[in-house]
Amino acid sequence: MNSLKDTTAVIGRVLLAVLFLLSGLSKLASPEGTIAYIESSGLPFPVLSYLAALGVELGLAALLIVGFQTRIVAVVMAGFTVMAAFAFHNNLADQGQFINFFKNISIAGGLLQIAAFGGGAISVDAWLLNLKARATEKALLKTA
Repeated sequence: MNSLKDTTAVIGRVLLAVLFLLSGLSKLASPEGTIAYIESSGLPFPVLSYLAALGVELGLAALLIVGFQTRIVAVVMAGFTVMAAFAFHNNLADQGQFINFFKNISIAGGLLQIAAFGGGAISVDAWLLNLKARATEKALLKTA
């Protein structure tokens, strides 16, 4: 049963990350349009905000997929997603904005689940932990 749990964890990470990767690639393809949109929302430092969004959507999404520093990455991505909901989808009287706002909130919830439970056995985090445990065991055997 653990292999199903481990496989499900990696599939969940990938499914969440794909949305961010696609959004990041879209932003990368149209920097001027994205920066103008950020500026129109009233956020300060639109170019810096654009670069931060690229960092989260491309960089952190890639780390989420491979499962490196998974808990920290998931928390940062959840925070980014909630901030994006409030900054860009705050007109809840508009049905489209309402739906997008609560999609973002739901995505943040999924990311917080990853933060709570980690990346699973199929992740760089698990591999590094296993490597450290083997090195510790080897060191203990030498001293015994």
